[in-house]
Amino acid sequence: MTELAAKTCTPCQGGIPPLGLDEARRYLADVPGWQLLDEGRKIQRSYKFANFKEALDFVDRVGALAEAEGHHPDITFGWGYAAILLYTHKIKGLHENDFIMAAKIDQLVPAAARA
Repeated sequence: MTELAAKTCTPCQGGIPPLGLDEARRYLADVPGWQLLDEGRKIQRSYKFANFKEALDFVDRVGALAEAEGHHPDITFGWGYAAILLYTHKIKGLHENDFIMAAKIDQLVPAAARA
């Protein structure tokens, strides 16, 4: 388990600045396979699966994790793939919570499904 994956998301009430690009890049080093988007305001990762059922099962596990952590990603999926987009909506950018979720999501999928 990574250090980030061992943490729990904390509620974000807004009113705080999002992570700067340099800070986001430092966190990104701890979640290989994820990429920064939107000038460092979002992170995304895609996963490949053998079929629709495997992708759906993964999305179900991500949904359960999101509910448990109180931090909800944007998810796109279909036959053989799923893409996860994370950012903290209240601050319109990245927070440590996004990287915690990324690390936890990575633990939900076998290495063979990582694109």
